[in-house]
Amino acid sequence: QMRVIESGGGVVQAGGSLTLSCAVSGRAFSDSEAAWFRQFPGQNRDFVASITESGRGTEYASFAEGRFTISRDNAKSTVSLQMNSLRPEDTALYYCVVRGNWGQGTQVTVSS
Repeated sequence: QMRVIESGGGVVQAGGSLTLSCAVSGRAFSDSEAAWFRQFPGQNRDFVASITESGRGTEYASFAEGRFTISRDNAKSTVSLQMNSLRPEDTALYYCVVRGNWGQGTQVTVSS
């Protein structure tokens, strides 16, 4: 079973940037797709972005397209989410998931 740990969240002003990181333990990481989701209080988790095993293929939610970039480093077993032009409505708990294994989430707060 994999262990997933997110980091990099924090408080940022609107228009600013943050990079979230996800460290994954487990030998199957390089054979696994990875994704980021986010969750608003009292709601289900929403898809943000995903990346294929090789890193060559990515998909984004419409709100993330053009502002967020997902990437991975298979040698380091990490997945990153670069978030630019952040908006107050991006405030949420962000989760990384690999092979159905979820982290504990990292909080992103964007102030107006």
